[in-house]
Amino acid sequence: MAATENSTRLNEAAGTFIELHGIHKRFGRQEILCGIDLTLKHGETLCLIGPSGEGKTVTMKHIIGLIQPDAGDVFVAGMHVNKLKERQMAPLRQKVSMLFQGAALFDRMTVEENVAFPLLESGLRDKAEIKRRVLEALEAVDLAEHLHKYPTSLSGGMRKRTGIARAIITRSECILYDEPNSGLDPIGSDIIDQMILRMQKRYGVTSIIVTHDMRSVFKIADRVAMLYRGKIHFLGTPDELSASSDPIVQDFINGRSDVTG
Repeated sequence: MAATENSTRLNEAAGTFIELHGIHKRFGRQEILCGIDLTLKHGETLCLIGPSGEGKTVTMKHIIGLIQPDAGDVFVAGMHVNKLKERQMAPLRQKVSMLFQGAALFDRMTVEENVAFPLLESGLRDKAEIKRRVLEALEAVDLAEHLHKYPTSLSGGMRKRTGIARAIITRSECILYDEPNSGLDPIGSDIIDQMILRMQKRYGVTSIIVTHDMRSVFKIADRVAMLYRGKIHFLGTPDELSASSDPIVQDFINGRSDVTG
């Protein structure tokens, strides 16, 4: 283990931010992950694709420490995530934020209050500083004029952009997006894609996006990982994905079913 940790620290110095080594996870009798290996560099955008139920969201939850692997190791910024106790997770959660489906906003809080919530949870009490950072985050996602609205009065895309603002307000180095385009029309989906690209360009944010939207994949990804039967079946650039001769890959990206008759 010492050798692995030394290797991790060297890789971090060279730009590696996230490492998953041999991740296995079972729920009851069902084995979801069967030995996942994955490495991301600082500032990289990875799209995680694959059929439903293949463990994409489960993989992301391992990165932020919400799920512990049955076997294997997770490292983020040199931290050995699956060796941390819950009370030791604060530094990890400051570096990595997760945008859940639907953005998981508090309906009784305004946009401003929702975005400010992580700062208050971290112990910040300077009202002027909170206000400044909330406005900065909302301006980054083009929602500054909506800060007094409640989530119920926002469109689906605006709720997700509010979630992005809440994710970046703690100046996270990495954002994990769980199907950010789900339920959005093409224009709303494109707005979210542009937000993700803007976060990478403006703040150097490392991003992992679980998505079934192949248009989004080819627009925003630096690399693509496809999960299939608990393993990474494909890993490469969007161009390599498109050019792949693997029938499983081609059937998925083109939406073809093998069901006949």
